[in-house]
Amino acid sequence: MDLPLTDRKYTWFRRRSCSQIDRVLVNVEWTERFPDIRLKGGPRGLSDHCPLILKGTRLRGGPRPFRSLDSWFTHEGFLRMVKNEWRSLGEAQFTCKLRALTVPLRKWHKDNFRDMDKKLQQFEEEIAKLVSDGIYDGTTEARWKALVRFCKKWYVRKELHWKQMSRSKHAANMDKNTRYFHNIASARRRNNRIDSLMIHGRLVRNQVRIKGEIRKFYKDLYRQEYVPRIGFRDGLVKNIQLEEAEALEVLPSEEEIREAVWDCESSKAPGSDGYNMNFIKKC
Repeated sequence: MDLPLTDRKYTWFRRRSCSQIDRVLVNVEWTERFPDIRLKGGPRGLSDHCPLILKGTRLRGGPRPFRSLDSWFTHEGFLRMVKNEWRSLGEAQFTCKLRALTVPLRKWHKDNFRDMDKKLQQFEEEIAKLVSDGIYDGTTEARWKALVRFCKKWYVRKELHWKQMSRSKHAANMDKNTRYFHNIASARRRNNRIDSLMIHGRLVRNQVRIKGEIRKFYKDLYRQEYVPRIGFRDGLVKNIQLEEAEALEVLPSEEEIREAVWDCESSKAPGSDGYNMNFIKKC
């Protein structure tokens, strides 16, 4: 794999010629071990080439936003937990209940789905220990089958998780592509990360200031400006019939809402509230 440069396009310069001659190549196992690597170019100095610098320090961009995961539905008690928490929220507004539901969902995820790799490693080590002991009675066989079943279940959950994080459409069905999905998700994270930003002619690397400038840019972009109201003269617009006017104001039925929701793709990226369509459909 050829790691992309994050801060420049070229690494070699000679008069008016420039090219990206220097590169860093890594294998798949290396990217799995160090998913947060960044490749940057150093100062050129007297040489025609820029030195390449690898940085693996993970940038903390603040608290992670909430995101519903498809792998949660493979847990036997997940839907029961969601229904109980939903009932406990009472008769509040739908959007308010969704926002309040994120708190127990975060806690449930931390208690049940955190450290998937660690759980798999524990199961595999226990299976290897059973095999190495050489004892094949009924109790050992039952324990071995249970551990194998747990391993399969957690591998499916891990694959679902990384497939959702990668947003890959190359493999529609589950086909043991966990490593592929993991690498795609890591590459997306590296490409989407903003390490530095040119602000008023100066290169800024402070993450707090970068976030503030981005927020200010979009706040100014979508700011509502004063626009004088223009009225329609009598007779300029044809009036619609009363029946048509009433039909426009009728609230959509439950069947129409359900049909609109079910027409949306389940694996689409979640909205600002963190819930994707798969969560809405199943819960």
